[in-house]
Amino acid sequence: MNHRVRINHRHIAMAFVMLVIAAIAALAFQRNSNAGGKPAAAELPLTHVADIPLPGRASRLDYESFDPDRHLLFIAHLGDSEVIVFDTRTLRVVARVGNIAAVHGVLVVPELSRVYASATGTNEVVAIDEATLKITARVPGGVYPDGMAYAPDARKLYVSDETGGTETVIDTQSNRRTNTIELGGTIGNTQYDAASRHIFVNAQSQRQLVEIDPVNDAVVARIDLPGAKGNHGLYIVAQLHVAFIACEDNARLLELSLLTRHVVQSFDVGEDPDVLAFDPASGTLYVAGEAGIVSMFAVGDSTVSKSGDGRIGPNAHVVGVDPSTHHVYFPLKNVDGRPVLRVMAPR
Repeated sequence: MNHRVRINHRHIAMAFVMLVIAAIAALAFQRNSNAGGKPAAAELPLTHVADIPLPGRASRLDYESFDPDRHLLFIAHLGDSEVIVFDTRTLRVVARVGNIAAVHGVLVVPELSRVYASATGTNEVVAIDEATLKITARVPGGVYPDGMAYAPDARKLYVSDETGGTETVIDTQSNRRTNTIELGGTIGNTQYDAASRHIFVNAQSQRQLVEIDPVNDAVVARIDLPGAKGNHGLYIVAQLHVAFIACEDNARLLELSLLTRHVVQSFDVGEDPDVLAFDPASGTLYVAGEAGIVSMFAVGDSTVSKSGDGRIGPNAHVVGVDPSTHHVYFPLKNVDGRPVLRVMAPR
């Protein structure tokens, strides 16, 4: 009888081990299936709309910028050194603007009918006519031009020089470089604040947010960011006087009050956060990361709360929003061997 009891215990133990192995195998299969297929965004209030093939090789895609008037989405295809132009109404690619070496940043300025792209391969900023989609100018952009912001009153473009430790200033009327602002260290993204009419720049290695007055290109403040490590991504919600800062080295999102100049809150986000986007109508903030995890936040007049994290797709580090349809666009470099534009929508 004791012998039979020992056998039963052994069988139970073996059965438990087999169940654990099966569960691990199922989880691994699910992760592998989601690596290139449809998103597993169950924790996010998003639904999958479509995967639209993009032209070119399965190579890195970087920043994107949306023109709501023309319904055009401009996507930097870094690996193919071109800007892809996508029509969000017809859901098709309408143009490819090539010869922009290792293009990183892209910024459309509708009031100028112009698109700017940072060509890191040649250390230039390239100006594109939005009507003809032809290159009209090339301007020196520093050592490693990356993110860009436009100050409309001064009609100046500000370009982050990531490894050069500077901010390049370009006069958009003449398309000439007019200033180089020394900031020091590694530089992250750049944003314009419509409330203060100032430019803000992430000084990554110094864990600061630098404020620049476009009137004279003077640095007017350096705001310390406690808890920041690799503060790279940046988005400013001007009407709320809030800056959101994504820190790639410790996977944190900081909420900074631009009135008090203090960090109000800090949140966990997906690994290696990069680009941020905001839907003003719904008050939704998106934080996209290199690990493929996207974090969502509900931004109210006085509160910010996390809506969830979810895996959108491989290297889903770029995000853009169409505020009229609330569709969210994630360019992915390799889904089943080709680049795609993954379109999601709020549930």
